[in-house]
Amino acid sequence: MNNTKEELGFEQKLEMLESLVIKMGEGGLNLESLLKEYELGVKLAQELKADLEKAQEKLLTLKGGVLKPMDTTDEV
Repeated sequence: MNNTKEELGFEQKLEMLESLVIKMGEGGLNLESLLKEYELGVKLAQELKADLEKAQEKLLTLKGGVLKPMDTTDEV
């Protein structure tokens, strides 16, 4: 992959993490490969968490510092 993780969007990072989880769950990796994949997965998870925190901060700013739960009932 030519892109660095910094250039990847949230969805791309999430897809990479999901792919790693599947790959690790299938087995067949030697210990060294498994550890490398796990390390990459941890880094991706940390980046995804940071991305979500940034999005939440932006929402707080846009909503005047107060986030309210979404109304899940359908209005007709």
